Amino acid sequence: MMSPSFFRNGFDDFMDWPTVSTDTTMMKSDVRETADRYELLMDLPGFRKEDVKLQLKNGVLHIEATTTKNNDQKDDNGKYLRRERFQGTCSRSFYVGKDLKETDITAKFENGVLTVTIPKQVKKPEVEEKHYIPIEG
Repeated sequence: MMSPSFFRNGFDDFMDWPTVSTDTTMMKSDVRETADRYELLMDLPGFRKEDVKLQLKNGVLHIEATTTKNNDQKDDNGKYLRRERFQGTCSRSFYVGKDLKETDITAKFENGVLTVTIPKQVKKPEVEEKHYIPIEG
């Protein structure tokens, strides 16, 4: 039998254990459009720059963040009173277009916010077909 969510969350808060959320509060993202680019701003509180990886594959930008936390506490005799470890990974993917390369995209991580700048796809000029006028004679 599953316990009600108010009991589980209250119990986790009481024990100061990390809670794992199944809702979409992780990696909240905003996309802003300017004249020549898109800016993706993603909240990643508690993560470090080294924890975040970006990969462009087949026109899809994959963002993955992994964290590991260890909260060991000991008493004066060195016996463990509590040992807790937490490891988690979250990821999101965004279609950005097949014409973009990794070098076109820039990223910056500051104060728990990842900012990814993606240029708008510029239409390549189509090769103009040459139409010849026949010459008689």
